[in-house]
Amino acid sequence: MGDRIVRRGLLPVAALAALSVLAGCSFSGDSGSDKGSAAPSGGAAGRVDPRSAAALRAVEKATVRAGSARIESATAMGDMLSLRTDGALGWSGDPVGTLRITYTGGQLAATMRALSSTSMEARLLPDAYYAKVGETFARRLQGRHWIRYGYGDLAALPGGSGAYLTDQLRNTAPLQPVRLLRASGDVHRVGEETVRGRRTTHYSGTVTPANLTGEDAAALRERLEQAGVTRETVDIWVDDHALLVKKVEKGELAGGRMSATAYYRDYGVKVSAGRPPAADTADFKELMSTRGS
Repeated sequence: MGDRIVRRGLLPVAALAALSVLAGCSFSGDSGSDKGSAAPSGGAAGRVDPRSAAALRAVEKATVRAGSARIESATAMGDMLSLRTDGALGWSGDPVGTLRITYTGGQLAATMRALSSTSMEARLLPDAYYAKVGETFARRLQGRHWIRYGYGDLAALPGGSGAYLTDQLRNTAPLQPVRLLRASGDVHRVGEETVRGRRTTHYSGTVTPANLTGEDAAALRERLEQAGVTRETVDIWVDDHALLVKKVEKGELAGGRMSATAYYRDYGVKVSAGRPPAADTADFKELMSTRGS
């Protein structure tokens, strides 16, 4: 193992996995608590038309009640990474989910291909995030195919990024685009559209960290700044049950343009994730503390 493997192998895996969750799946918000259904951005609602404000509040409440959904997404982050994600996430209690992440382009995807990992299975459990690596990488982990990222271990990483990623991983309801629109003060109703055979209402707005208002503004601003987002447009399509069918986020990162499109279906689906075998699992904290090459 050793520092070289950690720097060139483990940390890219951690970054890719977390980024796919953050940008592709829009992890954010509360994990199904009563707080999640409250109106967190009342200050922003006064700057948008009442009809849109009421609709967004309804989406928050309906999403929390649903508790789970299947997701399909595509994400691009400048020249760094592009990927596809498909799976199911649950947020009615502790975080749970299974995802298949496929790396489709970018510098980090090339790194993953060199480690025979063009795609990765990811599992979210209440205590940790598990990522399955390819055979080449597994040989450097004494034949083990899974890496366990304990949420507490990730949160302890320097620079604040670990705490931010941990927050995203532990809160799986797709509420961030809705809350960003509410806090932006710029949301407007575009009209009715059909998305994958479902009748929806389209809402759109522009988000800049400096202009966010409302009770959640500080937290949302910090999340955007930690992710390197300076400006983004957010579009959501909501069905007759006040549930997201589609969301699109496009913005500017320090390293280039970001775009993320996600589709949601089968709300309320049963979601489970099995814990990988202990004998086939390497622990991120132990690997980080290993010295030598």
